[in-house]
Amino acid sequence: MRFPSPDAIEFIGFAAPRYQSETHAPEGPAIDRDYLRLLAQAHEWGGFDRILVAFYATAPDALLLSAQIAAVTDRIGLMIAHRTGFTAPTVAARQFATLDQLTGGRVAIHAISGGDDRELAQDGDHLTKDQRYARTDEFLTIARQVWTAASPFDFAGAHYRVERAFSEVKPVDPRGIPVFFGGASPAAIAVAGRHADTYALWGESLDQVREAIARVRAAAAPHGRDPRFSLSFRPILADTEEAAWARAEDILARTRATRTAQGLGPAAAPQNEGSRRLLAAAAQGNRLDARLYTAIARETGASGNSTALVGTPEQVAEALLAYHDLGVRTFLIRGFDPLEDAIAYGRDLIPAVRRLLARRASRAEAA
Repeated sequence: MRFPSPDAIEFIGFAAPRYQSETHAPEGPAIDRDYLRLLAQAHEWGGFDRILVAFYATAPDALLLSAQIAAVTDRIGLMIAHRTGFTAPTVAARQFATLDQLTGGRVAIHAISGGDDRELAQDGDHLTKDQRYARTDEFLTIARQVWTAASPFDFAGAHYRVERAFSEVKPVDPRGIPVFFGGASPAAIAVAGRHADTYALWGESLDQVREAIARVRAAAAPHGRDPRFSLSFRPILADTEEAAWARAEDILARTRATRTAQGLGPAAAPQNEGSRRLLAAAAQGNRLDARLYTAIARETGASGNSTALVGTPEQVAEALLAYHDLGVRTFLIRGFDPLEDAIAYGRDLIPAVRRLLARRASRAEAA
């Protein structure tokens, strides 16, 4: 599970420490331990391979949440978002390696450079976007050496300087810890080419994904690297196509009502390129490529992965395989009703994708 084979398909879910989404305003304490346990176990029972633990400036600590998730599950992997630059890379690398050992090799890092100056300022970070990506480049260079070096090493860069760095604790896999990485700006793509084991996109149109994959592969080739690709969607399922689209429109209405109840006005223009790409897709229409629903991204300013694939489980599975044909092998899927949707994905959507892939393989063997 650590470093999957190039053609292996993976499903990643999403862990939140309390019940909230675009359609559910947060209530109660920031951490609901019973809900976190149920959500994590629903993903594990549903056949997900990993679960993303997110990072943002006001959230509970992702590493500590991940440790709790590991304690209440047996198998599921952890994709832990980490804002590079706030913890020294040698320290962070040891933290990840320690948790990897304690969980039997279930840890991956999702390296986040940050795309919103306003959020970063909440934690006292005032570097420019290009400076942040340059810092991430150095951070990951050092972290990989911490995970793999057999003897102390030195490093001197613009953002970090270490002397005789070394870690007694190493990850379970001698190759280190898998690195997920996202970002669509030129500076981000350059760093992705050097470091991403899996490059993560939000749910864009087929044409956009095809173009992004080509850019990342071109950036990775000079380094002798061939990353996997991950795509994030919010599948909206129902027993019939008509019911699924009706549910999508209801989710849009609930999103508007929730934003109004919270006193949220029109979404601010995004600073990160990923959100801009989603809004560019939304500008082409609410429905693209038959099943891609963009209206909720437009409503929220595409502040996160907010595009949906709409239909029956079989129809959405077919839509996912259209991206599989472009080279995507990892799908991050989370719902607007987080716990209920995670159960539905494990019961209906993930098996449908695997069935369709098995049929393809059988036909290929027979041909």
